[in-house]
Amino acid sequence: MRGFLAGVAQEAELVVWERSVDTVFWGGGTPGLLAPRALGALGEIVLRHSRGQPQEWSVEMAPASVTPRRLTVLKELGVTRISMGVQSFQRPLLEALGRQHTPEQALRAYERVRAAGFASVNLDLIFAIPGQSLDVWRADLDTAVRLQPDHVSTYCLTFEEDTALFVKLSHGRVRLDVEKEAAFYTEAWARLEAAGYAQYEISNFARPGHECLHNLNTWRMEEWIGLGPSAASQFGGWRGSNVADLAQWRSGVDTGRRADVDRIELTPRMLAEDSLVFGLRMNEGIDLPALRARFPTAPWENVIALAVRLREAGLAEWDDRHLRLTLRGRLVADAVAVQIMEAMVEPVPAGTNQFE
Repeated sequence: MRGFLAGVAQEAELVVWERSVDTVFWGGGTPGLLAPRALGALGEIVLRHSRGQPQEWSVEMAPASVTPRRLTVLKELGVTRISMGVQSFQRPLLEALGRQHTPEQALRAYERVRAAGFASVNLDLIFAIPGQSLDVWRADLDTAVRLQPDHVSTYCLTFEEDTALFVKLSHGRVRLDVEKEAAFYTEAWARLEAAGYAQYEISNFARPGHECLHNLNTWRMEEWIGLGPSAASQFGGWRGSNVADLAQWRSGVDTGRRADVDRIELTPRMLAEDSLVFGLRMNEGIDLPALRARFPTAPWENVIALAVRLREAGLAEWDDRHLRLTLRGRLVADAVAVQIMEAMVEPVPAGTNQFE
């Protein structure tokens, strides 16, 4: 832990930026594993380099790591947003996911977070878990709504390699069911909307004023700086990641190197492509003329041709300015992303519809 904190402080010194930091996000792991004193030390590093208090500061926490002392430290640092990985309120599903907490712990943790007075609280839920029925998913959504968080994120289960669930999938003991996944998606959208949560991105719902600003910055392909093992950056015209291994990361930082894994120079075409892929995940969609002004050298004839076909297929609405996916389009957003990437390489063939 001491080595990690020293490395983050050292890496932060390697980054030179002139602007103030608008948002901070501690995630991609379990920050709550740090002791309260270490959390405070990490927060002081952030504040030392932020040029003022960030507008939004999010911290991911697992329910089992939520303690009054940790919450006090985070509140004193100026953290504004807690994102808690509940995943499910059903004990059998938590066990299937290999989670460390119980439903009772999740509820107690939520009460503690609320009592601490953070400006915004998010709950993460997972669906399409083996053994999860639509009725059970409805029960999880209803429990979340009763708690009245400010933000809810709903994610379809992904099977990561080297996990017990992936082994079961590869051996045929569990199977993917695309139709069922679609039913889970639409159930969440309808139920959360009825409860006053506006969907602003495929997996994210918020009460007015509680959208995650840090994620919006990412989806709009602005800039971000990642510190620590595996952290990704997009800054100063390049994109790259830190090595995952703790010792290798420290060794690199010691010699003045950072974000040197898959480091690439960003081109206007690349940024335009990613802006389209991630922008269409947002309900607001994309202002195509504004994006064209930002990246004028991208192959815009191809993009316009694709927008026409998306509209003809009923997957998008387009008023010659704003392009946004319909409900049906959001269900196949990954397929749309593939077509965007292909359109950036070669024209969409005339008279064909790849989305039928």
